[in-house]
Amino acid sequence: MKAIRLHQPGGTEALRFEEIATPAPESGHALVRIEAAGVNFIDVYQRSGAYKLALPLTLGQEAAGVVEAVGADVSVVKPGDRVAYVGVLGAYAEYAVVPAEQLVPIPAELPARLAAAVMLQGMTAHYLACDTYPLKPGDVALIHAAAGGVGALLTQIAKRRGARVIGTVSTEDKAMLARERGADDVILYTETDFEAVVKQLTEGKGVDVVYDSVGKATFEKSLNCLKPRGYMVLFGQSSGAVPPFDPQILNAKGSLFLTRPSLRHYTATREDLLRRAGELFDWMRAGKLHVRIDQVFALAQAAQAHHYLESRQSKGKLLLIP
Repeated sequence: MKAIRLHQPGGTEALRFEEIATPAPESGHALVRIEAAGVNFIDVYQRSGAYKLALPLTLGQEAAGVVEAVGADVSVVKPGDRVAYVGVLGAYAEYAVVPAEQLVPIPAELPARLAAAVMLQGMTAHYLACDTYPLKPGDVALIHAAAGGVGALLTQIAKRRGARVIGTVSTEDKAMLARERGADDVILYTETDFEAVVKQLTEGKGVDVVYDSVGKATFEKSLNCLKPRGYMVLFGQSSGAVPPFDPQILNAKGSLFLTRPSLRHYTATREDLLRRAGELFDWMRAGKLHVRIDQVFALAQAAQAHHYLESRQSKGKLLLIP
């Protein structure tokens, strides 16, 4: 089978389109024929070496497809089932072996590409808005990268929960997308100081929560945007890792809360996984959650997909198609 392999960390040139053996499912696992694989910033971090993994490996950890075969002791899926998953390496390939317990059934009405597009970003948006800081009517949320893959979904879920959303974006085109997804106010951080505008929009009160996937470039100003006892939810680092800092700063700025969550801790049980994915699929089928697939690349074009993502051109989900 064809796969995108990484033999050493590096730039997009480190991605190799290679022929490797098709794996066989062991006990408790299923072989999935991949129909669409998601491209995410975590793939970039792993490719670059920012997140260190044993090499060589097949990149990608989000996909949708069809179960081709199952190993022993598998009862939750069978050959022919349409499934999606996240959190298992090996998705940049024609086939992948996945623990059966991590496979989510795809509703018949939902295309595989849409299912693949929400497993990571959609469930991330879901846990952020529903669990990490459970938004409620009247809350004010600042969402960075509000037109991006997670940001656009998070904005929609935040509005469903009754929150006011202030989004930051880099261009007028992305501002339009953020407004289409429900953002009440949109700030072009490339043209103005988002901290000053947030304080103006909130009459100096600040926001209840900041959802920040940017990291180093926005972290300090994000803290300054919070109300006393506000929540700083740092869930990514697209601009680089936040440097170490003195926790006393949280006290000085108003007894703030800081958390660095991860999807795997919010889908640790199959019950949580199925509930979270199921709610997303239900909203999508009902037309209550809109998923934008920005670009589709052939599997062999993984390097181009990474370049597109890293250059901040993305206005939604990127997919690889074997």
